[in-house]
Amino acid sequence: MGKLIFKYNGTLERFAGDAIMVIFGAPIPCENHAFIAVRMALEMKGEFQGLKKEWERKDYRLDIGMGLSSGYATVGNVGFEGRMDYSAIGNVTNLAARLCERAKGGQILMSKGTFLHVEDQVMAQEIGNIRYKGLQRPIVTFELIGLNRSQTD
Repeated sequence: MGKLIFKYNGTLERFAGDAIMVIFGAPIPCENHAFIAVRMALEMKGEFQGLKKEWERKDYRLDIGMGLSSGYATVGNVGFEGRMDYSAIGNVTNLAARLCERAKGGQILMSKGTFLHVEDQVMAQEIGNIRYKGLQRPIVTFELIGLNRSQTD
């Protein structure tokens, strides 16, 4: 997955348990951040299918779910004297984590903000207004199905 993150010029922000947090647009500016994130997520999903089959052959059950959220975050060195990490914090990162938690095996969930950036380029299905832990209002959530034909040619 790390190779794909770098292929798409994402910033690997951290590994946390079984999760990977990737940032687009910081510190490297990125004009089409949402579409690039979508393409990377779809490629990761495809790459994972091969890994999943290999692990199932060894009697392990693994799956992947992803969450994509677009918006403003505080980005930079976060911490205190003696311990600093380059990080992104804010509601957008919290929502991405909640979308990821909600995603079932093989699902890529997107916030409405991300969907609005890519709606002409992807096939997606609205799955409803969903309440997420730590967020005051329900969030319109979409499942990413794939790229439109014009994006795959």
